[in-house]
Amino acid sequence: MADAPTVVLVHGLFGPFGDERTWSRLNRHRVVVPDLLGYGEYANRSELVSIEAQVGHLEEVIGNQPVHLVGHSVGGVIASIYAHQHPDDVLSLVNVEGNFTLGDAFWSAALAKTPASDAATLLEEYRADPAGWFGGTSDPYEIRSTHAMLAFQPASTLQEMASSVVAVTGTPSWTPLLRDLFALMPVHLVAGEYSRADWHVPQWALQAAQTYTELPGVGHMMMFQRPEAFGDSLAGILAT
Repeated sequence: MADAPTVVLVHGLFGPFGDERTWSRLNRHRVVVPDLLGYGEYANRSELVSIEAQVGHLEEVIGNQPVHLVGHSVGGVIASIYAHQHPDDVLSLVNVEGNFTLGDAFWSAALAKTPASDAATLLEEYRADPAGWFGGTSDPYEIRSTHAMLAFQPASTLQEMASSVVAVTGTPSWTPLLRDLFALMPVHLVAGEYSRADWHVPQWALQAAQTYTELPGVGHMMMFQRPEAFGDSLAGILAT
């Protein structure tokens, strides 16, 4: 539908944000799936990347139009800051296991402290064994998706974004910003059954959320584990 609001899908520390198996379920909307700075078509940028820079990038991508904003993991941080800065342009925010506390950034915290050469070696090890990185999967679709995720960004991008998300979510102003969002717009929370226990969502957020959805049979990378079901879930959320 040409008049349906645009949906912007913001990928996490490892991109991209799913593929057509998910996007096609949102066919009532125009779907925009940008590569963040340092990722995909921007993987060879020489500038440092940060949460702040990614918010500015989203501003260029979105322009002046009303959108539904969906952020996954670190992308949830980027989407939250964008929404807080542009509340009149964000119809709703869907937080898909986005960082609420430093506890959600435990892997980023470790990566940020890793020497650059070690981080590059670690990424190459992941790329050499994508099935193992994805929890030992033998599913051909998940293995192909993991190849794409691991090839989507260099180790330098991962380290820069990891450092930035730790810095942002570790500030005293982070929780007040998130509280503001729930008062400014509808906020929807989405979790995976297998990763929910590691998502540090405070009780106040669960109570204030417009909806809370827990998808069965999936973990943090739910858009690659059950892409159609994840897309259908998003479609249902955006219809509320």
